[in-house]
Amino acid sequence: EIKLNKNAKAIHKNRTLVSSRIETFIIDTIKELGIKNGQFKVAIYPQEKLNEWGRDDICFMFSANQGVALQVMSKVASGGETSRLMLAIKALLAKHLDLPCLILDEIDTGVSGEVAGKIAKILAEMGAQIQLIVISHLPQVAAKANYHYKVEKIDLDGKSQTSIYELDEKQRLDELAKMLSGETISQAAMENAKALIANH
Repeated sequence: EIKLNKNAKAIHKNRTLVSSRIETFIIDTIKELGIKNGQFKVAIYPQEKLNEWGRDDICFMFSANQGVALQVMSKVASGGETSRLMLAIKALLAKHLDLPCLILDEIDTGVSGEVAGKIAKILAEMGAQIQLIVISHLPQVAAKANYHYKVEKIDLDGKSQTSIYELDEKQRLDELAKMLSGETISQAAMENAKALIANH
């Protein structure tokens, strides 16, 4: 018990030391992602008894609007805000942990337009440090990838089967154009898809 309490005290000290740097990184990143008045705090509550994390209770606090008090992130963040907060947290992890790979499943949910472009930029920066596998339905995000794979379900002999295959350059353009205009690919969508890839 003496050893565990000593370790818990050291963990608490380390958490207190790094919490302000974590907050600064998350706030700067979510501002870049369009949450201009976003505030984020790592609340550390010392506990009487030991738990599996030491002797602290940790809570992420968030506010998206000026003059609105910080509240528990999971209770107040909208879908789009949660996506951006999670991306900021993942970007922080990628920066400081020696991770071989990160799989992000629709980290861009609930965002569009300009914010999607900013998410794509951050993902590209993360991808320069570690391998990223990103599932996305946004063309701005998909266009930044080095390789594209299509996942699709087909019905064969009364059974649903899932297949995945790498797309070549033409297929890649077609899929991006479909994201932009639906199954019927317009010339404008194809030109837009070419422009997105050219800006990769």
